[in-house]
Amino acid sequence: MGIGSLTSSDTSDFNTYGPSHLKSPDWTNPHYQTGVLSSLVNGVYTLERDRRLKQKKRYRLGLRKCPEPQADPWWEFFNFELMKQLTDDDSSIYGAVFEYKSYSVCQNNPHVKVPQYVMAFRDTVLNSKTLICDFGLVLQCMLNTLHRGGRPKHAFEEIRHMVDKHSDSVIWLAGHSSGAALALIAGKTMMRSGCFLESHIFNPPFSSIPIEQIPGGSLFKHVFQTAKSVVKGTIGAIVNLPQVNFKSSNREDKSKAASWIHHLYVNPKDPICSGYMHYLERRSAFSRIGADGIEKLAASISYASELVGKFIGSSPSDLSKEPLYVLPSADMTVNNSKPTKCTPAHALHQWWERDPAVRENWESCCIRSYRLKQLTL
Repeated sequence: MGIGSLTSSDTSDFNTYGPSHLKSPDWTNPHYQTGVLSSLVNGVYTLERDRRLKQKKRYRLGLRKCPEPQADPWWEFFNFELMKQLTDDDSSIYGAVFEYKSYSVCQNNPHVKVPQYVMAFRDTVLNSKTLICDFGLVLQCMLNTLHRGGRPKHAFEEIRHMVDKHSDSVIWLAGHSSGAALALIAGKTMMRSGCFLESHIFNPPFSSIPIEQIPGGSLFKHVFQTAKSVVKGTIGAIVNLPQVNFKSSNREDKSKAASWIHHLYVNPKDPICSGYMHYLERRSAFSRIGADGIEKLAASISYASELVGKFIGSSPSDLSKEPLYVLPSADMTVNNSKPTKCTPAHALHQWWERDPAVRENWESCCIRSYRLKQLTL
């Protein structure tokens, strides 16, 4: 589903496509955790699919019997309960709040970290009635103007309400593609007030030209990206020289990284999210030569966002204006499996892969305050 729907079949039927092999709850197992959270996001896609089916004229007028809803198994199989649907101005369902009914049991084990609530967000769906709101969000992701959008503001308000009512320690965020962008910008904004929400981000959009996907030598691409970072960082330092303090900025990043870690899930063959891999690798290279301050400043500058602001003016917003990919810390899972027609590189269902042999192609990277370390998943 999502942008992956352009090349993949509908995965709404849990009995056919869902991770039914994850029968025994084991939150200490990364594969189980990934499978559950990606399933909850797919549940949001299926909620919207069920809603659209009911609206079709032949079902609404009773000319034909409407198919049975298919969304419930995506969370009920893992003992979650749907608390609330999050809807946009066009009445489309873009997110949902789920409660884990076994939380009180797991809470007694200090060695197992589980969410009490999961707030999940979907990507775009190919439907004319949701086209304006969905692709408006995609455009905001591309231009680094999410802080101006209505859906991001609504999602943030819902998240803040949940945190005020409960606690940031029991709430997890999950999202796919542009839904991942909602989770990222909300998490960044909540972080400023001292709330660190665990976030699981599937195929997040990288708001920059995917140079690495363009045919050509790797050396040329590396030189181009490095030169771009140096130029942007130098210009930014000159323009904002009185405000720039690399040392204090790095200290701030380290303190944030100690409490706030994103879980990124990317595929190197996916042009929408692969930029995260190359950005974090490049950031680590700058750090090794002591130039991480320049790279951090370069990454924080979005000319597209500034240009849009010049044309349409600034609008008040509580949301973070920092580009999505600027993260102080992250655990990144990389799926190196070759994409197929059934499982394209941007598909959500790749993250509940049943075949252990295929999952051997997954690897993990641990990013901590401008340091990159390879680990084994």
